[in-house]
Amino acid sequence: MAKSVSEIISFIKENNIEMVDFKMVDINGQYRHVTIPAKNFSESTMLEGIGFDASNYGYAVVEKSDMVFIPDPDTAIIDPFCAVPTLSMTGNAMIIDHPENRPLAQYPRNIVLAAEQYMKDSGIADTMLILPEFEFHLFDEVNWEVSANSIGVNLDVEQSYFNSALQGKGCVVPKQKNYHIAKPFDTTYECRSEMVMLMEQAGIPIKYHHPEVGASGQFEIEPQLGQMSRMADASMMIKYIIRNTAMKHGKSATLMPKPVYGEAGNGMHVHMLLMKEGEPVFSDDNGYSHLSETAHYFMGGLLKHIASLCAITNPSTNSFKRLVPGFEAPVTVGYATSNRSAVIRIPAYAKTPNMRRFEIRNPDATCNPYFCYAALLMAGLDGVKNKIDPHANGWGPYDVNLYHLSDEEKAKLQHLPTSLDQALDALEADHDYLTAGGVFPEELIANFIRSKRAECAEISKIPHPAEFDRYYNI
Repeated sequence: MAKSVSEIISFIKENNIEMVDFKMVDINGQYRHVTIPAKNFSESTMLEGIGFDASNYGYAVVEKSDMVFIPDPDTAIIDPFCAVPTLSMTGNAMIIDHPENRPLAQYPRNIVLAAEQYMKDSGIADTMLILPEFEFHLFDEVNWEVSANSIGVNLDVEQSYFNSALQGKGCVVPKQKNYHIAKPFDTTYECRSEMVMLMEQAGIPIKYHHPEVGASGQFEIEPQLGQMSRMADASMMIKYIIRNTAMKHGKSATLMPKPVYGEAGNGMHVHMLLMKEGEPVFSDDNGYSHLSETAHYFMGGLLKHIASLCAITNPSTNSFKRLVPGFEAPVTVGYATSNRSAVIRIPAYAKTPNMRRFEIRNPDATCNPYFCYAALLMAGLDGVKNKIDPHANGWGPYDVNLYHLSDEEKAKLQHLPTSLDQALDALEADHDYLTAGGVFPEELIANFIRSKRAECAEISKIPHPAEFDRYYNI
């Protein structure tokens, strides 16, 4: 929105802003925030920052946890969900040091900027453009409990097939038949249109929104291609707008990968392409699916490191309940054109040189978008630097439906990890491509693995309702 502190101060006065809100990002990719009265906002706020305890955000050890948050004026927007007129900004975290503060290397926004600089220094490209697809569910009601005497979840979507005997209006969507369904079945159209308008007002161009496959309230919003670090900021804001707009409309929104048993889950497919001096790096009229050798090497890097990437791109135990055959989720390590069963899909509709690209289909929105996008870039650059040919490594192209192969043929394929624990094992063994150039600090990776292993251990101890169904009377 603004490029200078003076512009921000003028905007505050002209728009009668009462509060200035600073949104920070924790290790899990969730917003935290601190708010000050607008009358206290000054040039020193931008220079000296806002102090915070980084240990509570999951980044630093307690004895070195005092940090400052430096707002980025270019991210300033009026928060549409605050009754009190509030200007919102995100920014970067700095370590309090003498004589000058220095960037906190573990902070997500600093990592994505470091990855972009590493790309520029490599000479391979100067810009990475990405397009993440945001799939989510809108529920009319959701309740859960995890206690000694009650473990379970109840959710409701009025027009879902499981309400056919109760709904009373005959406006019911059959199981797995929600894709692009129109009114009167599309009951949340106005809610989603409002989400899109708010995203556009926040400076995030949107391509479209539509109902997705899952009949129990699944939808998608897709932005336009954008520069990687800006899209990381936009991803946080998109999730913020989805959740808050849903609440305003009396709905509950979740981007959880697999909230509904037996229905399609929520992915966050990431389209990507590289540019150098304004020219496309991935385009070649003579290459497979019109992609260049560099594009193939980039895909090779992603596929070589895909198991360890899953720990960052799919960092929840629930993520791996989505990555199963039969629901358009990828399970096979490979690439192909217009094939949704492979990890990397090349869209056939991207015909112009500046649009030629591919998408990686395994990520989901439980990831920290800054870590996710930076990790994808680092893996791809490793493939280019080391000339990792995906075809020579037996990763495709797979121009067949991989779900329909014989058992003998399926046995030859390489698959994604089937659990978060497996992905963490892979990350522990394979992360040199992330630490190249100091982009991902070793201490961050160690801390991330330690935190996620504790999460897995805790969840593994909780009895599951399906276990009662299976074992109670044995």
